[in-house]
Amino acid sequence: MRAYLVLFALLSACGRLADAVAPPTLTPVTRGAERNAMLTSPDFHQVLPQASTQRASLWDSGRQSLLGDRRAVKKGDILTVVIKINDKAEISNSTSRKRSGSEKMSISSLFGLPQGTSKVFPDGAGLDPAVGTSSASTSSGDGSVRRKEKLTLRVAATVTEVLPNGVLRIEGSQEIRVNYEIRELLVAGYIRPADISRQNEIPYDKIASARVSYGGRGLIFEAQQPRYGQRLTDKLLPF
Repeated sequence: MRAYLVLFALLSACGRLADAVAPPTLTPVTRGAERNAMLTSPDFHQVLPQASTQRASLWDSGRQSLLGDRRAVKKGDILTVVIKINDKAEISNSTSRKRSGSEKMSISSLFGLPQGTSKVFPDGAGLDPAVGTSSASTSSGDGSVRRKEKLTLRVAATVTEVLPNGVLRIEGSQEIRVNYEIRELLVAGYIRPADISRQNEIPYDKIASARVSYGGRGLIFEAQQPRYGQRLTDKLLPF
């Protein structure tokens, strides 16, 4: 058992040492739902209607024309998601409770028992009073939540599925590495083609079931996280 623990510790140390001497690697763009959607999308020439050009006109009605509609409409198309989050919430709660009670029962005379038992009981004990209880409890609580979030980003997303009702499912990811730190941005959800602007953009508040993740990984991220042993004890210890 000790050998397994030592081996696990050495492997964990080697992984952290590798991250310390080399920058974290980016996720390959050759895998993922976005690339699969582009590979399995219908043929480009089959989806786009044939341009109808008049002999006396320099313009056509195709999608690739100067005035054509180039918004994302099919699987594999790309559009821009504009994320502008500026949320603020404040919640405050306060509770207080107090209760007190007392009970007392005395037997001054009962067929001479109080007087007779006074000789048996030690000094200070007897049947007068026989029972006396008192209780008191107090509880109070205060709670407050104060949150403020502000995020402004733009990310390209890919249409990964077209639902039977015409709704588009999109997924997008972006990774930027600066020195030894990687910034990751993920976005996913469902959109309506009618909500896409002429600039082929859609705001995040038009995305149903929106999933937005903004974070990072690298040396700074590792320094801010507790070690594996501390995480394990936090999960197992009940106190």
